[in-house]
Amino acid sequence: IEQPTFPKITEMCVKMIRRVNDEEGIKKLVNETFQKLWFTPTPHHDKEAMTRKILNITDVVAACRDTGYDWFEQLLQNLLKSEEDASYKPVKKACTQLVDNLVEHILKYEESLSDSDNKGVNSGRLVACITTLFLFSKIRPQLMVKHAMTMQPYLTTKCSTQNDFMVICNVAKILELVVPLMEHPSETFLATIEEDLMKLIIKYGMTVVQHCVSCLGAVVNKVTQNYKFVWACFNRYYGALSKLKSQHQEDPNSTILTANKPALLRSLFTVGALCRHFDFDQEDFKGNSKVNIKDKVLELLMYFTKHSDEEVQTKAIIGLGFAFIQHPSLMFEQEVKTLYNSILSDKNCSVNLKIQVLKNLQTYLQEEDTRMQQADRDWKKVAKQEDLKEMGDISSGMSSSIMQLYLKQVLEAFFHTQSSVRHFALNVIALTLNQGLIHPVQCVPYLIAMGTDPEPSMRNKADQQLVEIDKKYAGFIHMKAVAGMKMSYQVQQAINTCPKDPVRGFRHDESSSALCSHLYSMIRGNRQHRRAFLISLLNLFDDTAKTEVNMLLYIADNLACFPYQTQEEPLFIMHHIDITLSVSGSNLLQSFKESMVKDKKKERKPSSDEETESDSNSGSESESEEEASKPRRLRKRVDSDSDSDEENDINAVMKCLPENSAPLIEFANVSQGILLLLMLKQHLKNLCGFSDSKIQKYSPSESAKVYDKAINRKTGVHFHPKQTLDFLRSDMANSKITEEVKRSIVKQYLDFKLLMEHLDPDEEEEDGEVSASTNARNKAITSLLGGGSPKNNAAETEDDESDGEDRGGGTSGVRRR
Repeated sequence: IEQPTFPKITEMCVKMIRRVNDEEGIKKLVNETFQKLWFTPTPHHDKEAMTRKILNITDVVAACRDTGYDWFEQLLQNLLKSEEDASYKPVKKACTQLVDNLVEHILKYEESLSDSDNKGVNSGRLVACITTLFLFSKIRPQLMVKHAMTMQPYLTTKCSTQNDFMVICNVAKILELVVPLMEHPSETFLATIEEDLMKLIIKYGMTVVQHCVSCLGAVVNKVTQNYKFVWACFNRYYGALSKLKSQHQEDPNSTILTANKPALLRSLFTVGALCRHFDFDQEDFKGNSKVNIKDKVLELLMYFTKHSDEEVQTKAIIGLGFAFIQHPSLMFEQEVKTLYNSILSDKNCSVNLKIQVLKNLQTYLQEEDTRMQQADRDWKKVAKQEDLKEMGDISSGMSSSIMQLYLKQVLEAFFHTQSSVRHFALNVIALTLNQGLIHPVQCVPYLIAMGTDPEPSMRNKADQQLVEIDKKYAGFIHMKAVAGMKMSYQVQQAINTCPKDPVRGFRHDESSSALCSHLYSMIRGNRQHRRAFLISLLNLFDDTAKTEVNMLLYIADNLACFPYQTQEEPLFIMHHIDITLSVSGSNLLQSFKESMVKDKKKERKPSSDEETESDSNSGSESESEEEASKPRRLRKRVDSDSDSDEENDINAVMKCLPENSAPLIEFANVSQGILLLLMLKQHLKNLCGFSDSKIQKYSPSESAKVYDKAINRKTGVHFHPKQTLDFLRSDMANSKITEEVKRSIVKQYLDFKLLMEHLDPDEEEEDGEVSASTNARNKAITSLLGGGSPKNNAAETEDDESDGEDRGGGTSGVRRR
């Protein structure tokens, strides 16, 4: 307002106006700003201010060409609604001024173009002006009634560029809204519009045909009732289709068909588009004929969905989608159900066909929604005379039944590799939920899964749906949270372009945030729900749960990166990791012992006190490195232990191994879960800077206040479970067992055993020395998780463990099938 010539004004407006649907405070600010900027009446004499305003609005509309115009509609609706009951209506007055001046601006602009030589040069401005007029017509079509005659000649624009097509489509959309509101329009005006539209329908491509047929529908159905005109057009294309069908039946490989392919595609599309806007089974069209037109059209279009050419199939499916909007009951036909469901569920089916079926469902739901809103508005006008609300019930019952037919297949489309398929599936589900056509609980896990999509727009849309569901039905999200996490792993598997790389559970950007962080932030507010959710996730690591390793890695990644806020959250996890470790670890060692050959027991005695939690991955690490790290640990514990004793222990166990290597592989596989938990505990300990004693003292039954302090996160602590990653990359579960791999697994077993013996840390000795047992435990962990000195640790031994583990820890859980 102060500096109208500032070059960044458009950009600023675009950024502000997009926040029109934010929370109340921001929404109010945006509304007030634009009311001042655009929707305050301008004094009549100030032509310059008016022109500036028009240029500013059209610049903003032009800048948003690719992102859609929902914000403009929303803003206009908000402002007009706010003054509905007021006696003074500045916004309405300003809108009238803007529309009148926009039309004047367009006419002047056309004159200036016709005078100069470069005619098509700046038609971007014309498109923006006409688009802006359309947006006004969409919210308040009355504003444009007096200008309809002025707009009509634009239907005869010569089309050479994309901008020309935009002009025609927008003018058709304006006339569609405005002509039915005109009082006593002249016959010639209406006849000219009909002819112009028909010429466009016959001559131009899909987008133009669609908008022109839609406009023709409004003009003929609501104003002229010139049904014969439309019937002739319909018969022209319907006849052509029937002829092409019989030719195809006689000889599918005929050259005539190839030559006529453009005509076939146009006919399929146009017949569908006409059926969408006209019900040809009315007497006004077919007269006394007994033929059921909609069934004939269905049969024709269904025939071409089985065509060998994918382009023909796609056009036939588009035509079907149009016909179903006029006659939704056709979607219950067995052949239609089979067609839709097979396209959606068949893995090998073309992506274009899948997308088209989803688009059909989306358009149907959008049309239903518009129909219902119109019915509601009509109802409000007569509500005072009527008793009961009967409006809209039948059609909403119909759309509900239709969506239940196709719901499962649409939800399964979330697991498609192509983001465009997921995009349309999510749109269909969002529309279905917004209209309340299905019970939301069945969509919750799928929406949680879509919340991990790599594309921010899809993530946000899915998260928004979850927030809506959570507002209406408390507890639904928590109830399906674990199922949602598992499903999100499947989505990530589908998206994963490189099958050799394990699926990870955090975003590979600076934030390293957990993929399911939005889900966690929704649950964390309720202590009971949060704890139940975390325990359910940790239970998947239990050796009896038989979860595949990559899924465990994925879940561990999420647990490592969740947005924890208070100390209670990570401490609770660590407390439960300790419980799980002691149970699962003992089971694991016991089953390994039992698989060993019995008569060698005596030889094995010396090694029995070295129990360690182990990962089959160490197989891929060089053995000498491991052995180098192990003797040092043993020396700490008992000075008399020498390298050769250590060797003897490994050799002793090696001798007891059964012929069948299955138990070894089983041990390696199951130990991944335990290793990941160790890693996770280490990672959380490093991340939050907890001491061993703090973790020991924690009790989940203490009052919440004790651990309500905020977490002090360390930076640069990353969760990298090297062992598990190596295990998955080398596909150990399915590879051949060599002597070296056997040795490394035995080595892990011994390390593991030692760790289990010293799992509970002793109290620290008085002079601050770390006890021998803690030392032994830390060394065992360091060795287990990949040896070498810890990376992110302080020098204290107590922290030793945390580092080694952190490095080995895993953030990606992928189950092995």
